Amino acid sequence: MKIAISSKTKDINDKIDETFGRCPYFIIAEIKDKKIEKIEVMENKNINQTTGAGVSTAQLVTEKEVKAVITGNVGPRALDVLNQFNIKIYIGKGTIKEAIDSFINNELEEIKK
Repeated sequence: MKIAISSKTKDINDKIDETFGRCPYFIIAEIKDKKIEKIEVMENKNINQTTGAGVSTAQLVTEKEVKAVITGNVGPRALDVLNQFNIKIYIGKGTIKEAIDSFINNELEEIKK
């Protein structure tokens, strides 16, 4: 399963970015058997859009075939796009590594439609 975590940097040990649509990066983690199998960093090219950054970013994330997103906040239009693709959205705090571990242990709060 692939998950995307909003990030300020390319480092898994840094904090989660509180914004979904305008975060500079996403850390894409591939989870298998409750372990991180692979990490990929994806640059968010939508951060400077004047409007629609959340929707464009949601579309970008769907192209990576992720099944879940961990972030601090998702706008309503981006939430709609993610829901259309059955991508679960979770609230994450702390470092990206901590958020991944919490996801693996089913400890994150899911944002419902």
